[in-house]
Amino acid sequence: MKTVCLTGVAGFIGFHLAKKLDLEGYRVVGIDNLNSYYDKQLKLDRLSELQKLNKFEFIELDISDNSKMISLDDDFSFDIVINLAAQAGVQYSLVNPHEYISSNVNGFLNILELGKRQAVEHLLYASSSSVYGLNKKIPFNEDHNVDHPLSIYAASKKSNELMAHSYSYLYELPTTGLRFFTVYGPWGRPDMALFIFTKAAIENETIRVNNYGEHSRDFTYVDDIVAGINSIITLPPQKDKSAKISPSQSEAPWQILNIGRGQKVQLMEFIEIIEEYFGKEIKKEFVPLQAGDVANTFCDTSKLRREFNYNPQVSVKDGVKQFLDWYVSYYKS
Repeated sequence: MKTVCLTGVAGFIGFHLAKKLDLEGYRVVGIDNLNSYYDKQLKLDRLSELQKLNKFEFIELDISDNSKMISLDDDFSFDIVINLAAQAGVQYSLVNPHEYISSNVNGFLNILELGKRQAVEHLLYASSSSVYGLNKKIPFNEDHNVDHPLSIYAASKKSNELMAHSYSYLYELPTTGLRFFTVYGPWGRPDMALFIFTKAAIENETIRVNNYGEHSRDFTYVDDIVAGINSIITLPPQKDKSAKISPSQSEAPWQILNIGRGQKVQLMEFIEIIEEYFGKEIKKEFVPLQAGDVANTFCDTSKLRREFNYNPQVSVKDGVKQFLDWYVSYYKS
């Protein structure tokens, strides 16, 4: 039985991935610092569900604490490391940038050191669609230039990709960076648009619609994300002599993958699905584009489809309904 170290396990994607890995027969050692960036009770409730799994162990730990990360070596031998722990949120990075350096840069360095010390088979980590920044080419492809991030959050994720490359090159550590595209679903994050819009619909509040409603997003249901990660885990990157991203990549077991639905959906269409579910119109205030935000995201998933048989199954309409069913049940709305 292989042992997976999964950080950010009480977070949205980490929670769903832990359940999937348990079903696949892995032993999961989950790590989370249970911070209060959003409602801590939601994290505790996710964790309570995970404690019911057969092969799950939880450790409360901050990945930026290097001494405690090193102490993991005394008790565990990991085959695979999956780092989903990070300070999330573009807007929060504008007011509290130091949190992003502590968790997303210093913490990630400790993750790489863990992978190096234990010579793991594969180290996967969360990057973000935010790295595409000012890139105007649509759909976003892994070969596109990502040298112009619009927030410290995006910059921290770009730094993760570069740091991973150096460790892959120097220590033959197989690493995969996953550029997530607007993940949503049950047990989601309260700072995300779907959560905010749903709460407003139920409480008859007004929502702020950014970019005057001209946004579009590549909304991806969490089960499709988890299925994609599961397919990647067992196939670490190899040295690719035909790599296009940079000459040095051909010397390192390192890869970057877009993971999204591969479909552009207008924000107003997304809101209409929520309105249809509740049978009422949500009050709206149309406002300009937020600082650090991008107007459109849309990813090219051809590499993930070709190499890992990725095939997202859940439509946005069905996925939003599943979230809304969960929300109404969880909050007893």
